[in-house]
Amino acid sequence: MTNMDVRTYRAATMQEALALVRRELGPSAAVLHTREVRGKGLLSWIPAKRQIEVTASKEFNVPSRLPSSAQPSTKEVVPPLEWAGRAIFRSELKGQLDQLQSLVEDLCLRSRCLPQGDWSDSSFRIFADLIEAEVNEELAREFVERLRLESPDEDLGDTLPAKSRIARWIEDEIDVTGPIVLAPGRRRLVALVGPTGVGKTTTIAKLAANFRLREKRKVGLITVDTYRIAAVEQLRTYADIIDLPMRVVATPGAMREAVDSMTDLDLVLLDTAGRSPKDEEQLHELRAFLSEAHVDEVHLVLSSVAGAGTLARTAERFAEVGTTALILSKLDEAHGLGNLLPLLRSCKLPLSYLTNGQNVPDDISHADRRRLARFILGMG
Repeated sequence: MTNMDVRTYRAATMQEALALVRRELGPSAAVLHTREVRGKGLLSWIPAKRQIEVTASKEFNVPSRLPSSAQPSTKEVVPPLEWAGRAIFRSELKGQLDQLQSLVEDLCLRSRCLPQGDWSDSSFRIFADLIEAEVNEELAREFVERLRLESPDEDLGDTLPAKSRIARWIEDEIDVTGPIVLAPGRRRLVALVGPTGVGKTTTIAKLAANFRLREKRKVGLITVDTYRIAAVEQLRTYADIIDLPMRVVATPGAMREAVDSMTDLDLVLLDTAGRSPKDEEQLHELRAFLSEAHVDEVHLVLSSVAGAGTLARTAERFAEVGTTALILSKLDEAHGLGNLLPLLRSCKLPLSYLTNGQNVPDDISHADRRRLARFILGMG
């Protein structure tokens, strides 16, 4: 048994595609399959040119769809190719009209944020740089259009001054609270919360080492992360190296005793287990621990590697446990930091610290809005 000679053709219209089939396979060829295909455009929001794809063969006989009693009595013979083209024309046309309507609706929606008039090459270059930094398309268009509106006659060919101006706009949107402040004669109890894998335990160790070794403060550690034995042992290792008291708490009831045992310290850092923002029961348990401890500050730790939507939703859910500040971790692991912009716009928490590595006590710094804005645009 020999393989059937099946060929595929692409053209801008169905008529052009059928013409290709007719020219190469002859008028008796049979159309086996048709579909509309669309390649990827240069930019995701610019629709690529559509094409019609036709699969055909001259070795396949297309049976009649009419019963034998209803066969035409005339001697006119309609070639299979023409018959197939006519049979699919209506459904193909309907599909094209539906897709055209969808495209028009999509363009109407996008026109709300698309610029009026054409962008220059320099404007598109700035836009592309923002997309490369993982700034979402809507915000990227907003920034470029603002540049054009505020300085319509300015040459944007030099992208550095333009990006510096965008960095200043971003800087104005970043709220910073500064580092943990300790008052003489008063203990400060600070908890770190967040989902799993964001680096809470390592961040606790960095904070403890800096306050103990560099600022010569009396620091204690409490952990309720009894779900992960490795996390407890990791923190205990840091506590032994830095020479800090440490307590492991398994229940909210035991929290008060642990806190009371550290009344003579300047700072007590509370490490909590990672909690899923989708699990209401876990968040309720976390609230119980924090309430029993009577914490002064609750810093939410979020990974810069996470997606923009995940970051915003996580911040919103953890607000239920009384978060007061935000720590952004793993800046060194993120390909781009533009995903942080929606979070910084929607989240009301001020930034306290930024972390960019695993080294203890290094790789942590006080949040600096100018530095972060430049990082976001890849200008760090």
